[in-house]
Amino acid sequence: MARVMIVDDAAFMRISIRNMLLKNGFEVVAEAENGADAVQKFSVIRPDIITMDITMPVMDGLTALKEIKKISSAVKVVMVSALGQEAMVRDAVLSGAAGFIVKPYKEENIVETLRKLG
Repeated sequence: MARVMIVDDAAFMRISIRNMLLKNGFEVVAEAENGADAVQKFSVIRPDIITMDITMPVMDGLTALKEIKKISSAVKVVMVSALGQEAMVRDAVLSGAAGFIVKPYKEENIVETLRKLG
C-alpha cells in the first residue's frame, strides 16, 4: 500500500487522518505541522502520497506543494481545504496537486481518493 505523509497544523486533524489511513491499510511514514516542515521531511523520507492542508503557519500548503514538486514531480499531493477555498484549490491543481478533499470530509472520501492515487 502507498506510503503517506500527513501535513496539517492541527494535531487533531493529523491524528484523525492517520487513524483513518492506518485502519484502511495505508502506511503513514511521516507527519508535518507546516509546509516548511513538510518540505524538509519530504526530501528525506520521500512518501508516495502527501495529504496537504492549505492554510498553515510558517509556509502554507500551496507554497509547500510547489517546493515539493521541484524535488520530485512524481509525488502525488492531495490538498485538504475548507469550503470557500476554491481559488486556492484551483491554484493547487495548476501547480501539480493530484486532487483535493474538502473539509469536513468523510473517511470513505479520503480513503477512496488516496486509493485511486496509490
